[in-house]
Amino acid sequence: MTPQIEAFYDDTTGTFTYVVYAAQGSLCAVIDPVLDYDPKSGRTSTESAQRVVAFVNAHGLRVQWLLETHAHADHVSAAQYLKDTLGGKIAIGESIRIVQSTFRRIFNLGEDMRTDGRQFDHLFAPGETFSIGELSGEAWHVPGHTPADMAYRIGDAVFVGDTLFMPDVGSARCDFPGGDAHTLYDSVRTLLALPPGTRLCMCHDYPPPSRGPQWQTTVAEQRRGNIHLHDGVSAAEFVAMRTARDRTLGMPTLILPAIQINIRAGRFPEPEDNGVRYLKIPLNAF
Repeated sequence: MTPQIEAFYDDTTGTFTYVVYAAQGSLCAVIDPVLDYDPKSGRTSTESAQRVVAFVNAHGLRVQWLLETHAHADHVSAAQYLKDTLGGKIAIGESIRIVQSTFRRIFNLGEDMRTDGRQFDHLFAPGETFSIGELSGEAWHVPGHTPADMAYRIGDAVFVGDTLFMPDVGSARCDFPGGDAHTLYDSVRTLLALPPGTRLCMCHDYPPPSRGPQWQTTVAEQRRGNIHLHDGVSAAEFVAMRTARDRTLGMPTLILPAIQINIRAGRFPEPEDNGVRYLKIPLNAF
């Protein structure tokens, strides 16, 4: 079946959240939900997530899955909040264990931060199939941006995470721990081997001043016009470009708070003896 897709854009982080469903009143999946976070005050809010809640309730949908494409560095996940509010299982790729191990060391989180993925309700193996009511899905491992990136193919649409951006924006950085530009190139070529009309749904968009945010393109459009990965760009050319470009980039504004929460499936650290929850800021670690 062709899925119905509702996209929600968060202007602060450039993130798209999706609700994917078959029909009014059906089961649905929510992909990459955003929890609002103010880095100046350390305060969280649920304004973005409430837009998703309102849509799900207005259409009589029932959440079956809360799907994460990866442990995001640019926004805090609202998966746990939505699970508490709407239900559903939080899922990510099984390679999240690698990311958890890496960042447990970086943040010195201790043994209470388990690195077996148990914070998530389900860990997808590469190529694993799943259902969203009457819709069929498949979880693809597409590493490169991070070791644990996933893309979800649902009907004629693929939610590509940070493997690709819109053609005029290009590709995601590969300089986070465990990232690799050559691996990303291979992941993209796998996606672009799909039929030309396949819909590709972006995780982010950072539009130039000439246009507004866009969330959907096609395999054909990416192969023809992606500024970093169009047909004819070799692996060596891409790796050289991506490596040089990544050297010029600063760290995302929210990477330090976001990663600590997102490797926990959107859960906050436990409160300390004064009732306050704390995140760590490692000095000179990045």
